[in-house]
Amino acid sequence: MIRILLAEDQAMVRGALTALLSLETDIEVLGAAPDGETAWRELQRLKPDLLVTDIEMPGLSGLELAQRIQRHEMPTKVVIVTTFARAGFLRRALDAGVCGYLLKDAPAEDLAEALRKVHRGGRAIDPQLALEAWSEQDPLNDRERQVLRLAGEGLSANEIATQLSLSHGTVRNYLSEAIGKLGVGNRIEAYRLARQKGWL
Repeated sequence: MIRILLAEDQAMVRGALTALLSLETDIEVLGAAPDGETAWRELQRLKPDLLVTDIEMPGLSGLELAQRIQRHEMPTKVVIVTTFARAGFLRRALDAGVCGYLLKDAPAEDLAEALRKVHRGGRAIDPQLALEAWSEQDPLNDRERQVLRLAGEGLSANEIATQLSLSHGTVRNYLSEAIGKLGVGNRIEAYRLARQKGWL
């Protein structure tokens, strides 16, 4: 049996995925978490073979869950099922050790087959997205991404500095670097473009 934990914040989608996968004779759904923090606790308790997760969720995102699994060297493999057809998200997912990346509008039978493939040690990546992922590089480093995300949420440079334990000048430098790398006029435009590309 392939033992699976689901992490999905939309109740209807969570229920549909649970019902769909429960129809498969070789797949057992151990649980379905409504947010990232709950998923992390359940991962440690249930120790599933696979985590099937969305990207954006309250608490921890699917990418952050994958990074934690990688950091803690857990054997659970991660498959992302998302609406985000963005090459930047896929690149970050692959860097976090994700083995599968599927779009929610893919045919239902593709999901079960992808899970079997990942369980056997393979990868299941949307082919069109895989092509795009290698054609456009993410120019931001982790700190620039972090600072830009907070700026996009409306925090001032001083508030970002306090939250990240950096100096005001350092925050301004990171923002300036991000704006320059993205070739835009200000931090709001930089945030919008990076979000659109899937780099945040």
